[in-house]
Amino acid sequence: MTKPVILQIALPVPLPQLFDYLPVQDGPDVTPGTRVLVPFGRRKLVGVVTSKSDRSEVTETRLLRVSKFLDDEPILDSELMDLLRWCWHYYKHAPGEVLANALPPALRNAKGALPAAPVRYRLTAAGLECLEDPPARAPIQRMMLQTLAAGPREGEALSSIGSQWHKTLSTLIGKGWVETETIPPGKPTLSPGPELTPDQQQVVTAIAADMDTFRCHLLDGVTGSGKTEVYLHLLEKVLAAGKQALVLVPEIGLTPQLLRRFETRMGLKPAVIHSSLSAGERLGAWAAARSGRAALIVGTRSALFTPMPRPGIIVLDEEHDSSFKQQDGFRYSARDVAVKRASELGIPIVLGSATPSLESLKNAIDGRYGWHRLRERATKATLPAWRVLDLKQQNTFHGLTRPALDAIEETLDRGEQVMVFLNRRGYSPVLMCKSCGWYGNCDRCDAHLTWHRKEGRLCCHHCGSQRRAPALCPDCRADALIGAGEGTQQLEESLEKRFPDIPILRFDRDRTSRKGVMSQQLDEVRKGEPCLMVGTQMLAKGHHFPSVTLVVIVNIDQALYSSDFRALERMGQMILQVAGRAGRMEKAGTVLLQTLHPEHPALELLLSRGYEAYAKWLLEERSLAGLPPTSYQALLRAEAHDRSLAERFLEDAAAAFPEGSTRVYGPMPAIMERVGGRSRMYLLLLSGSRSGLHRQIDPWLPCLRALKSGRTVRWAIDMDPLEL
Repeated sequence: MTKPVILQIALPVPLPQLFDYLPVQDGPDVTPGTRVLVPFGRRKLVGVVTSKSDRSEVTETRLLRVSKFLDDEPILDSELMDLLRWCWHYYKHAPGEVLANALPPALRNAKGALPAAPVRYRLTAAGLECLEDPPARAPIQRMMLQTLAAGPREGEALSSIGSQWHKTLSTLIGKGWVETETIPPGKPTLSPGPELTPDQQQVVTAIAADMDTFRCHLLDGVTGSGKTEVYLHLLEKVLAAGKQALVLVPEIGLTPQLLRRFETRMGLKPAVIHSSLSAGERLGAWAAARSGRAALIVGTRSALFTPMPRPGIIVLDEEHDSSFKQQDGFRYSARDVAVKRASELGIPIVLGSATPSLESLKNAIDGRYGWHRLRERATKATLPAWRVLDLKQQNTFHGLTRPALDAIEETLDRGEQVMVFLNRRGYSPVLMCKSCGWYGNCDRCDAHLTWHRKEGRLCCHHCGSQRRAPALCPDCRADALIGAGEGTQQLEESLEKRFPDIPILRFDRDRTSRKGVMSQQLDEVRKGEPCLMVGTQMLAKGHHFPSVTLVVIVNIDQALYSSDFRALERMGQMILQVAGRAGRMEKAGTVLLQTLHPEHPALELLLSRGYEAYAKWLLEERSLAGLPPTSYQALLRAEAHDRSLAERFLEDAAAAFPEGSTRVYGPMPAIMERVGGRSRMYLLLLSGSRSGLHRQIDPWLPCLRALKSGRTVRWAIDMDPLEL
């Protein structure tokens, strides 16, 4: 008796298992990576076939059949399927949710399908003959034939012939005078760029030597050292060899400027993938990459799982950025998975940063990564000079000291540009009553409500809740409400009053959330005329502003005494990334850093000896404390409306943890315990061995799912966490 074929299918449900189904009766053979529609309870879900088997723990009579095969061929190739399988095992996440994350949104429902390959139209031999004696009574047909005589054209190029061009084209195809052909992949037409410096050329040569094999390269270059130019030369080599390249950036805001440089130099339009695109746009770019038509793919974290039939290189810009770690749902690190993918594909990967993460730096020091340093700016411009302003000895005006305001005025008078950095959006972090001391707190989070004065709202930047700002104090009814502290809106308003004739451009999530605003403001800056930029961390990453000569960092002191052991690393990265926007061309740059703690040893080391010495000092501190990257962590996160429920579950979980070398700490509250009305707590698992950590967690997970106390909380495992 022939054994039945059983399909193992990943479904987009938060369950840590695959589901067995029988194939469609008398249907075609199906390959892993194919989407299917299956009955699941009272619903029908879109799943992905992961494997086939001849046995199941469920008897054949109880197995349901697949309702429909949605694809004629696998939509995910075997390489991606293996990578995603590794992801759900490593990150301990539900297989179906991992696979759904890898698909563009349009393919996560049954109606979604791959778009047809784009076509163009060309004359046949019969069409060429007809041109010698064109139809006299059909002027539109004659015009279309004459247009196509100059060469193949896409439909868009034919639309100018007339409103009925579709009908005319169908007629000509029916007569055999015109035929369709698939548009071939665009070929790069390379334009020369600036001559590489000797250091840049050395890096390009070293990485190009590993072009046909896996090797992870850390490109450690100071701001303005020309890392993007190195990327461009490597991409030119890859595209010239007929292969594909994937470039990942941390922020959508960095995409437009990269695209402009790539299009200018490569002579082709990259496929772009990020969350702000429409579902149709994302699907089109994804399909173009999957078919090989798109040679260059540029995107944010989610673009990592784009199929590439001819992979050549992966580039991850600003590799230190925490945006590469997904912080909810499928909590994966795009940087780490990108390295894994490059390893499986046998291609090089380049991690670029002016302030490398300690994880990448340790791998470079230990020899696991190639380490390429660029310590001079490509334009020969000097690095900016530092000036520290002690806030204990200065009065401030809306957050800015007198010396800072004077320096801003002098810079603008010289016709140059200024950037003022404050990583707090809104008008003021707190609205308070100076009569009784009341201040606005979020009812659902352990956080103050930020005052957005222009909108007349108090907003929580953690859970998103909002309410109208009161006119009088809710407690004492006094007309004594004031903002405590500064936000980007307040800085913008105060600078507008002081410099009424100078454009003030604010860059934060509130201002740039509308489509096109970010690009419009960046274009204004690139004109080079005097202006003042006020912004949050979105200004710190990768932007090239040739006319900025002064950067003012309003305050970063909260990082100096944070309970998060990564705070000093992030502070150093942020300070140097922001400072790197100053003096990138022939005019020297200056950075003013306002702080209450100019004598802090971390600040002194960073400013006097630079990031590499600072990062090595942090690595020594981490090693002494037994913290990552010299050890490995996982968190068991739990949250509930009632703190005691989360605490009880974590206590039960700690008691069930297998014996071994891994140490268990907690239950502990998160740094911000209450968010969105739920209390958040965690167990911290710490081990000196990555494999040892996984060996203890894997048998622990079934025990967690069996705990009765786990039914009253939301819980999840977070491997290699970045936030506590």
